[in-house]
Parts: sequence; structure tokens; C-alpha cells
Amino acid sequence: MSSVVTISFYQLRAFIARGLEQVGIPASDAQTVSTLMAQADMQGSDGHGVIRLPQYIKRIKAGGINTRPKMRVVQERAGTAILHGDNGMGHLVVSKAVEIAIEKARKNGVAWVGTRYSNHAGPASLYASMPVQHDMLSLYFAVGNANHMPPWGGMDMLLSTNPIAAGIPTQSEPPIVLDMATTVTAYGKVKAKAKRGEMMPEGWMIDRQGKPLLDPKRSEEGFLLPIGGHKGYGLALLVGMLAGTLGGAAMGKEVIDFNADHKTVTNTGQAIMVIDLKAFGDPAAFKQAADTLIRDLRASARLPGVDRIWLPGEQSQLKRQRYAKEGIPIAKGLVQELDRLAQDIGITPLVEASIETTAW
Repeated sequence: MSSVVTISFYQLRAFIARGLEQVGIPASDAQTVSTLMAQADMQGSDGHGVIRLPQYIKRIKAGGINTRPKMRVVQERAGTAILHGDNGMGHLVVSKAVEIAIEKARKNGVAWVGTRYSNHAGPASLYASMPVQHDMLSLYFAVGNANHMPPWGGMDMLLSTNPIAAGIPTQSEPPIVLDMATTVTAYGKVKAKAKRGEMMPEGWMIDRQGKPLLDPKRSEEGFLLPIGGHKGYGLALLVGMLAGTLGGAAMGKEVIDFNADHKTVTNTGQAIMVIDLKAFGDPAAFKQAADTLIRDLRASARLPGVDRIWLPGEQSQLKRQRYAKEGIPIAKGLVQELDRLAQDIGITPLVEASIETTAW
């Protein structure tokens, strides 16, 4: 642990907000984005939290992100909508899309809202979890912001990590929250490995000769592998068409690599489907049944050497609890990069910033 610095959630959130405000994001929007980014680190999704701040600010300064978007619904029916994000911060666009979907599901039972001209929005689980607070199920899809995977058997980068997420309400047990890339790992985890000076395990990436690629700093020399071989390739294609093509957002060759291009509008697409439990019966009965199933799975016979059977979302929940008490571990290399960023844009460095205690 000597290679990390421990930061409180409030300190991290306040630092991110100051950075975003300094480059033109309105205070209320900066609060929304910084809260979601800090929540990503809080749950252990460190490839999507503060590690992304330098990249976001670089795009904002280059004109690649609209700091004052006028989001608007451009197509709508009772249970569906397409939200034009006006190239705003993805966290703002997707949060608005989820809000619309929840309201539509409350009226119609089921809703689907897609986005176009959005941007990278962090971990899918944040958005899949939002409807759960309203006794609603959710399915979330997104097109990744850079193509890191070829079609099965090919070498041309035409697909991204294209994540899928789901949120399932429960009664007493922690909600089931699935968040997975359609590649073996998310590219953000590759970036996090590089920041920590760690090697990747075999099976994450291969080079263009089909050999294992273990050094994350050489990731541009190869590509990510899909989960389950050709099945993961098919799933990545499906998710991309639902989140991108269906809503009029970028997919395939149209996807902009926002790691290399800081100016071009990405036209990122996401989609959220929300189902109100009340449309299918008594929410309490469903949540009690979910609790029973969770307990049956957790109590089932385990293979030798297995200490616990985990449910999707449980490990993130435990990290949130632990980090709330102990602070969020941030790699020293990343802290140094953030300190350089702070100096560049004229804000207090992360480790020197006072801890904010006021809740937003």
C-alpha cells in the first residue's frame, strides 16, 4: 500500500469539481459530474474515476466537449425517447436519459431512452443503479469511446468494449448490479494498470501476431479479447447496435478514439431500458423473491478452496463501505499527474486540498 495515497470521498469530489469549474463547466454540472466520478473510485471502478479527469480537461480545453450543452429530446413516443446531448459531458447526458426513462416507466411500465452526441460517462453500474432506487429494473448499454477489439478472427479495430449493465431491486439484500465489458476487461483497467506500474494478466490482450500482450504501456500494439471468444464478439456487436446505431450515434468505423483525438466530436451513444416492477405485480413480492434467490446462491455448495460465492455488485458494495471509513486509495503516479494538472489549470493540488464536509 506504500504506492498509494488515501483520499476521502469528499476531498476527491471537491478536487474534481474545482478542476471542471476551472475549465468552464458550470458549478451545478461540475457537482453532478464530480459526484459520479468520485463514486466510481469509491466502488473500486478506478479506471473510470479521477483517472479520467486529465483526459476530460484536455478535451474540454481543445474544444472537444461542450461545457454548456442544451440537451433536448429529438424523437419521442410514450415509452421511448432519443436524447441529443449536444456534445456535453457524458455523465450529464446519461443522468438525464435515466431520469427521462424513470418517468416514462412510471407512466407506461417500460421505457427505453437512447442518447446521441453524448461522451464518455464512466462506469455503467452508476446508471444501472439509479432506477433501482425507484423499485425499477434496468438494462444499460453503451458504445465505448475507442475501438480496442476487431471482429472475431480479424485485425481491424471496429468494436469497442461496449459494456452492458443491469440493476435488480432487492428487499434486504444488496441490490444485484451487474456491470461488464464485452471484452475480457475494460480498457480503463489497462490504463489503471499502466498508472500503477503493473503488468496485465495473460488473456486480457494479444498482439497482432496473436501472442499474449502483458505490458499495458504497449497496449497500442495489440487489442483486447472478447469474453467467451466469438460469443463476446457477437455480444459487443449487439450492444453497439442497441446503444449506437439505433439511436443515431457512432458505431464501428465512426467511433472516435478519444484517447488520441481531443477535438473531434465523438457522438457517443448509450441506452437505458427501465422496467417498473409495479407493471408486473407487487414490487415487495419480487424483491422478497430476489432476496431468497440471492441467499440460496450464496449458501450453495462451494468448490474446494472457494471461501464465498459472490453476487454481482457485492464486492463494489463492500469497497464503498471500506473506503468510506479508510479513504479511497489513489496510485501515487496518478496523484503526481493530478498535481501537475492542478498546477497547469491553477487549482489546489489534490493532497493539499482541504477536506470538504458539506453534502451536495
